Amino acid sequence: MADLDPLLVVRDATSDDMHTITEIYNYYVEETVITFEEEPVTVSEMQKRVEQIHELGLPWLVACRDDDVFGYAYVGGWKARSAYRHSVETSIYVDPKASGRGVGHSLFAALDERLQALPIRFAAGVIALPNDASIRLHEKFGYEKAGLVKDVGYKFGRWIDCGYWQKVFPFEPPAETLDEAEAE
Repeated sequence: MADLDPLLVVRDATSDDMHTITEIYNYYVEETVITFEEEPVTVSEMQKRVEQIHELGLPWLVACRDDDVFGYAYVGGWKARSAYRHSVETSIYVDPKASGRGVGHSLFAALDERLQALPIRFAAGVIALPNDASIRLHEKFGYEKAGLVKDVGYKFGRWIDCGYWQKVFPFEPPAETLDEAEAE
């Protein structure tokens, strides 16, 4: 891995970042199988997505130097059922022009720190395969391979497998009292 850029700052995404976040994401939509989305998104759609994540109290971060955004990372809910409320899925996208400069590492480190401060027990990285760089990044931060789903996505005329990497955080929810359990 390249040396980390000491001038790189990781912070919460703002509306000023939406144009660049959208450009980065649309590169992956149009050129790769890293996302299974097939149509580019608009800036207003991306703004909506960021707002929805923030409304859940979850982080959407950008890595930048001065006003230049080089990548972003966020977590979204794992599944809709209430018992999954302490589980999330991680996502990270780095501007391809900034690949190999430590942007992904800086984003993942900040995201991991945020997750440890939240009521999160489980985080999953869902990785379209092959993607050795993403696997190395997840494993560097303590994620372990949890499974493989074959031929789950179809993009660019071919079937794509997804690997699941997971990390379990030490969070334990407060014990329910008997009255709370009976009320449900």
